[in-house]
Amino acid sequence: MSTDSASPRIVLVHGGFVDGSGWQGVYHLLKNDGHNVSVVQNPTLSLAGDVAATRQVIDAQEGPVILVGHSYGGVVVTEAGNHDDVVSLVYIAAFAPDKGESVNSLIADPPPGAPVPPILPPVDGFLLLDRERFPASFAGDLPVEQAEFMADSQVPWGVEALRGAVAQPAWRIKPSWYLVATEDRMIPPPTQRAMAERAGSTVVETPGSHAVYVSDPAAVAAVVAEAAAAATP
Repeated sequence: MSTDSASPRIVLVHGGFVDGSGWQGVYHLLKNDGHNVSVVQNPTLSLAGDVAATRQVIDAQEGPVILVGHSYGGVVVTEAGNHDDVVSLVYIAAFAPDKGESVNSLIADPPPGAPVPPILPPVDGFLLLDRERFPASFAGDLPVEQAEFMADSQVPWGVEALRGAVAQPAWRIKPSWYLVATEDRMIPPPTQRAMAERAGSTVVETPGSHAVYVSDPAAVAAVVAEAAAAATP
């Protein structure tokens, strides 16, 4: 299908411990549906650096942009979404911080009984998830071999990125969508719902782990397509 020149461009932003290749399934579904799609490769060293990397990709687009973030990528799009070309935001099992909030502050007070992400103590300023516990915590609905590959190919996540606080949350001035993964063991679903409600997001819920963007690309692509349709003249 040819790309519709009137449709917003879609920019996909990954989170911590992973890279942009996890968006492959979502990317192909959106491309096959006629959308123009780009994928950001965040350095995940600092929030400022990741916002800069995202803005660079936004700058390269021609026309309005739908900005999509997974997990920590939600923090990135919350700040980068203030770019004039961004018309709406989509959060996929993601952090949606308010002014002054960071991943650190958002995970400081988890709901009672919520699973604790198996984040190992920092080494040289970087974090990793426990490889043995990664499949159950991050990717419980993926085949074991695939989840183990993700565990063994983790991208070290900079402590400074977790500390990075949002200065101006774009969701306060732009429409947003939020896909809640109801079986997420990294960001508790009640936390996801609370952030989505606060942001005034259009909410969709689907069974899925934190890796829902990998395990159920159709559900993710459908939410992104809904946001794109709402922004298309």
